[in-house]
Amino acid sequence: MFASSIALTNKGVFMSGGWANQVGIIAQMIVAILAATGVAFWVALAIWTFRDISARTRDPIAILLATLLGLLFGPVGVLLYLLLRPKETLAERYDRALEEEALLREIEDLHLCPGCRRPTKEDWIVCPYCHTPLRRPCPHCGRLIDLSWDICPYCGVEVVVEEEEVRVSTPSETPPEPLKRPATESSAAEEEVSSQEESLVIEP
Repeated sequence: MFASSIALTNKGVFMSGGWANQVGIIAQMIVAILAATGVAFWVALAIWTFRDISARTRDPIAILLATLLGLLFGPVGVLLYLLLRPKETLAERYDRALEEEALLREIEDLHLCPGCRRPTKEDWIVCPYCHTPLRRPCPHCGRLIDLSWDICPYCGVEVVVEEEEVRVSTPSETPPEPLKRPATESSAAEEEVSSQEESLVIEP
């Protein structure tokens, strides 16, 4: 009976030692998994920081510093990077530049009168402010076309561009007619001449 009790005790010790070994192995596996997860998360933060800063700037020094910040300090470095990173990405900056360029083109494409620079409408033929010609109707389809176009884009008919003729005033070849004196002045001069002739005749 004593021997059987000793055997049972040894069996319990062996079983308890086996369970302890299994628990230790499981704990080591959990620690290894957590460590691997932490390392992967740390590296993922550094990769995300690198990709994000690469999408926001082309400066290699800024890219290197941001990547090192996320790689060395982990989550704390990523928080600092989020506070210091540029607000816009390169794509957003490009889109904003395109929008501004489109707005400038819309402003430039406003129909302004070439004479007085006032806004006009597309269906106006003459500027109502300075009477400058703006457009003309196509002789074939009647649609309004620009004055400088030599072909109608609506019907494809060629249009003769009328050049503006500059008229220069030239002096006349015939000499100007002499000014005619009024009748009163001519009669007074004739009477004076006749009186002088009479005085010469009367003197001896």
